[in-house]
Amino acid sequence: MDYKTSGVNIDAGNDAVNRIKPMVKKTYTPHVLTSLGHFASMVAVPPGYKEPIMVSCTDGVGTKLKLAIELGCFDTVGIDLVAMSVNDLICTGAKPLFFLDYIACHALLSEQVEQLIKGMVDGCLQSDCALVGGEMAEMNDLYKEGDFDLAGFACGVVEKSEIVDGRNIGPGDNVYGFASSGIHSNGFSLVRKVLTPEVCDRIGLDRKSLLNPTKIYVKDVQDLLASGKVLHGICHVTGGGIAENLARIFPPTVQAVLSKSAFTVPEIFKTIQKEGNVTEDEMFRVFNMGIGLIIITPDTLETSDTCALLGQVSQGEGHVVVI
Repeated sequence: MDYKTSGVNIDAGNDAVNRIKPMVKKTYTPHVLTSLGHFASMVAVPPGYKEPIMVSCTDGVGTKLKLAIELGCFDTVGIDLVAMSVNDLICTGAKPLFFLDYIACHALLSEQVEQLIKGMVDGCLQSDCALVGGEMAEMNDLYKEGDFDLAGFACGVVEKSEIVDGRNIGPGDNVYGFASSGIHSNGFSLVRKVLTPEVCDRIGLDRKSLLNPTKIYVKDVQDLLASGKVLHGICHVTGGGIAENLARIFPPTVQAVLSKSAFTVPEIFKTIQKEGNVTEDEMFRVFNMGIGLIIITPDTLETSDTCALLGQVSQGEGHVVVI
């Protein structure tokens, strides 16, 4: 016996690394001190910080991967992977510095890995952060044939005096919602149950459209901070929807009543609700419903098709209601 017949192909792993090296280098910033392939990655903290605070987070893509596997489309879920982590990270006011990935699979397929990493590279370029390393684990007795999973890890930095954590949210603050690009990467266990191939054929929906990647909001937040806007709170709308995620950063002395009429719910959510006979309350608890990021500020932001004023903060007991 040898390692290959037991389920691990070292040559395939080497081939995958050789395929992705040129792409990964495109994401490197001047602060990256190591090249791909070292045992660990080193990234310098950019100059100019007096009290730099390192911020880190990790996330996955969930069962959206099942749909990607069914459709054989792997170049967008890598963007999702980066987005889910960096969109969490920027909720502290931090700037992403670097990203790492973990790919676990039944069998290592070089072309598939290349597509996954291509998406991650795209996501990192959108986030102005470097893809500095990762791990590819081939475990054929743990994952079914054709299956794989992804995990992502992001690290960033913020000046201690400029941390955004919600503690300064107060009565009179404005609540703005930034449009999502669709479903993003939450709720796909329900999506796949409702929008089966048969249903999609009947209603004329291209299932590949369900793989539209999660919008990355790094530039939106960085532009607001650079313009001098005061941000009291930043909320990434994921599982739990608008109300539950926003309540995570609300102090116990305030509340907000937000208006559904302030933004447009994308058609895909209306389709899921109709075809699955899903209640509106459940839809708003599972999905972002068209709002992917929320900014709370005492300032006035310019509204547009992608930025809507949802409501205002008032005195209360930490509750958030969407009516």
